[in-house]
Amino acid sequence: MRAVLQRVAEASVEVDGRVVGQIGPGLLVYVGVAAGETHAEAVALARKVAGLRIFDDPDGKLNLSVQDAGGAILVVPNFTLQADTRKGRRPSFVNAAPGQQAEWLTRAFVDALVAEGAEVARGVFGADMTIRSVARGPVNVVVDIPTPEA
Repeated sequence: MRAVLQRVAEASVEVDGRVVGQIGPGLLVYVGVAAGETHAEAVALARKVAGLRIFDDPDGKLNLSVQDAGGAILVVPNFTLQADTRKGRRPSFVNAAPGQQAEWLTRAFVDALVAEGAEVARGVFGADMTIRSVARGPVNVVVDIPTPEA
């Protein structure tokens, strides 16, 4: 699984002009699921995201997790994170998990974040979403959890 984390002052996601998820300070997390991934990768990614120390401590050092900083997480499913751009100019998405598997594992990722104690909002799987964010930092991090065969 792959996630792109953006530290934000606030973020929201809309579907059909209606806000379906929003947070104040915290993380906007785009999540892409690769074919062959399992529940174990979803849980491992959630643990990594929940515990990653990318928020400032009182000394200005990146030393706090999103929860330590009192933030929330907005999860946005994004199969395009699995794009292969090595050849040509059109990305290939053959590495992306099929829709049903990706939706299930994205839900498992969210459930695992909640189990870690995180406050979580989310987008709608498969929907055309409008995402708004106010970045802080900027701090953007890519987190990859390898597939079992990797």
